[in-house]
Amino acid sequence: MDDVTDVCFRQVVAEEGRPDVFFTEFVNVDALCSAGREAQSRRLLYTEDQRPIVVQIWGKEPEHFRKVAAELVAMGFDGIDINMGCPDRTVLKNGLCSALIEDHARATEIIAAVKEGSSLPLSIKTRLGIRKVVTEDWIGFLLEQDLDAITIHARTVKEMSKAPARWEEIRRAVDIRDAMKRDTVIIGNGDVASRAQALDYAERYGCDGVMIGRGVFRNLWIFHPEKCDTELSFQERLRVLRRHVELYRDKWGETRSFAILKKFIKVYVAGFPGAAEMRKECMDTQSYGELLEKVTHSSIGTGIPTN
Repeated sequence: MDDVTDVCFRQVVAEEGRPDVFFTEFVNVDALCSAGREAQSRRLLYTEDQRPIVVQIWGKEPEHFRKVAAELVAMGFDGIDINMGCPDRTVLKNGLCSALIEDHARATEIIAAVKEGSSLPLSIKTRLGIRKVVTEDWIGFLLEQDLDAITIHARTVKEMSKAPARWEEIRRAVDIRDAMKRDTVIIGNGDVASRAQALDYAERYGCDGVMIGRGVFRNLWIFHPEKCDTELSFQERLRVLRRHVELYRDKWGETRSFAILKKFIKVYVAGFPGAAEMRKECMDTQSYGELLEKVTHSSIGTGIPTN
């Protein structure tokens, strides 16, 4: 999730209820091989608390994929994931990410380049198709590439995140994998809002794992086996928000936009009386100090959670 799953947010999740595997933000290999390398490199930061950590890369030039893959080995990542599912129109127009669903030749080149540069476990995150579902053709093709894992967002590119996820296609992908007698791990993704749902879907659709993206915004503790179904107190939510603000401030200071941090306010400031009012006040702040002051001294939130 671009500008979301940075090293600071992952640290918060690691401390509060870690998943089995972390993925980085999208990292552009072409940018890493250009004058924009320094800015792009901040997406590669991680801590030992965040292992196993898989770096997700995307781009255009196979040679850049090969070069960067070799660098990622030296950086100590536990795996590499190639993004072949981003639905952004500009990305699609330029033949990148999800456009590779209809460009098997370039997809083959990119996969081969990463394998040449790295011996790390290799996975691909993708979708069911661009305008229509092509599970058998596309996932069948990917299964021939000797990948360690495939994560499938169970929608087409055209559907973005607006249509219900087609989890029956995840089952179909598993059946194709089994029929081909491959060992590739199949991970399902899309519309998973709770830990219980993830466990249920893994069993119901036969996949080896479930990736949760947007669900973490609705419940930061979604991965925690005990806290996942607990209504956390106002004080507990603000404690974690303070921790997040401090991590972000100490890591990025003025080198990254303060406005990006505000994306997370709705994750914490919810579920108690007066939350909407407090969210607005937090969104109106203009600095780390102002936001911390607002969070530390707020008296809103007594009573029974309402929304």
